[in-house]
Amino acid sequence: METTTEMRQRNGSGAAVLPGSGPEAVRPGSGAGDAGDGTSHAFRDFMSSYFTGVSIVTAVDPAGRPHGLTCSSLTSVAMDPPTLQVCLADRSGTLAALRAQGTFAVNLLHQGGRGTASVFASTRPDRFERTAWRHTPTHGLPWLHEDAYAVAECEVAETLTIGDHVAVFGRVRHVENGAGRPLLYGRRGFLSLHPTEATEPVRTEGAAR
Repeated sequence: METTTEMRQRNGSGAAVLPGSGPEAVRPGSGAGDAGDGTSHAFRDFMSSYFTGVSIVTAVDPAGRPHGLTCSSLTSVAMDPPTLQVCLADRSGTLAALRAQGTFAVNLLHQGGRGTASVFASTRPDRFERTAWRHTPTHGLPWLHEDAYAVAECEVAETLTIGDHVAVFGRVRHVENGAGRPLLYGRRGFLSLHPTEATEPVRTEGAAR
């Protein structure tokens, strides 16, 4: 399990979540910092206003040790074949583990998972000792079954380095869906969806949503 800083406040990229503030953000393109015109800071504020769900990406290294981090940079890529994308810091131990083994899991957190989201966004070395988990049925990956209402097992299809982060494309091999209202994140804080705000699913055509 990684002991160095992997996840910071998603104050610019959508790549990670942590209550409070933090200095890191994804810098698309060159990986360079603020050019002095305030664009980086404006971009962080721009992205922090975009509310997303909260996930924890997990993997197992060749020695069998579990790794995981909180991530809100998650998107669907294709329905045929089912493919999703997550974006991780290039020095992440979780990234190293999934690259070595070629598999990872995406745990979608329900609103009761705020504490676990904060733990996995921290540098704590005992993250997996502080939450309940078991192995997924297909690849034996860490499944945070008490805090996640759904989990997807993925095989790494491709990776793309952009700046100081790596986009990981995962071919979805197995999904477990359950019940629960999703945990949301935006404006540098967590938010629970009120029951009256839930709507019927909207069917879309064309690209995966």
